[in-house]
Amino acid sequence: MRGDRHDRNGPFLAESLLRLGIDPARITVVGDDASDLEAALRDGLTFDLLAVSGGLGPTHDDRTIELLARAAGVGVHVDEALAAEIEQISRRVAERLNRPYADFEQGVRKQATIPDGAIVVGLSGTAPAVVLATGTSVAVALPGPPRELQMLWPRVLETEPVRRLLDRSRPLARRVLRFYGASESEVARSLANAGGEGDGVDVTICARDFEIHVDLFVQPGAEARAAELESALESRHLFSREEIGTAELVLSLLREQGLTLATAESCTGGLVAARVTDVPGSSDVILGSVVAYADGVKADELGVPEELLREHGAVSAEVAEAMARGARERLGADVAVSVTGVAGPGGGTEEKPVGLVYLHASGPMGETARHFDFPGDRATIRGRSTVAALHLVRTLVTRA
Repeated sequence: MRGDRHDRNGPFLAESLLRLGIDPARITVVGDDASDLEAALRDGLTFDLLAVSGGLGPTHDDRTIELLARAAGVGVHVDEALAAEIEQISRRVAERLNRPYADFEQGVRKQATIPDGAIVVGLSGTAPAVVLATGTSVAVALPGPPRELQMLWPRVLETEPVRRLLDRSRPLARRVLRFYGASESEVARSLANAGGEGDGVDVTICARDFEIHVDLFVQPGAEARAAELESALESRHLFSREEIGTAELVLSLLREQGLTLATAESCTGGLVAARVTDVPGSSDVILGSVVAYADGVKADELGVPEELLREHGAVSAEVAEAMARGARERLGADVAVSVTGVAGPGGGTEEKPVGLVYLHASGPMGETARHFDFPGDRATIRGRSTVAALHLVRTLVTRA
């Protein structure tokens, strides 16, 4: 609500529920004002399922349980078994912080307070997840920290009220198409030319992480229509029918061929390597990265000839090529990708404006290079360059 953080829980819950056959109707972000929160909870209880995250802490502005109970027309009580469990955790925290337990006691009682008739699902930290069946709706209250919410969510799905709801749902088949290099309007035009969605197939087109993600949700009996639409949307820009990240896809392609990877990065400052190493198990593929921001580092660590830097400048196809080859040689990798460019906001010239980026990928199967004039601010240019580098590696290793 104050613009200082992004909602990760709403999208996570919506995606999970959609897979389970429950259509998310609305994601609402509401602040701590009691009247606003109560109104949002009352509105949520008009749906079959209300999932709430946050507001389960020990402080005065953690009001979810109290207001959820009021909206559902039930009272609240302290669950003594839950209080004892939270107390054990809080005493360990108090001891570690060298503080008296009395500082925590009131908060423990608050966090152990649940709506009458609610089921306690469990704890992750000191905030419990609870499920409340109201007769016309099922309400789920979850901790706000995404890690805690995601740990407790599978247990929520196993509770009887939620299982009864899931038994009435009809999970839709889902087909996934991922494009790189196409625009949303181009994909939308192909969809329209094929007759558009309908006839049991819903289609979403979303620009995400500088790619176009298309999902087809298919009702029983509409498989033939879905296959027609899928065929109509195919293009040279289609790179995956799997719902995995691009970095994970690139790692899988390299692993299948027994190839290792290195990166040489200037304007991206290690973002390409970070994306790759975000994937668990990447260590059997990626060997390392050289962040060569200064020309001296490009020369000393990657072996880029100084005369090449003087003649063409650091932001050039020639230097990108030398960086990739240098990374292969210095790090002993089979495949290397390099990025050099002007991320801005300063540093651009008429000849080499902000947004100009050169990339080069080198491997035993050959070499490939691209250059782009990316629009946007510094973060956008660096983000686009990172994704472009991953796709350049993908293009190289899938070359026939």
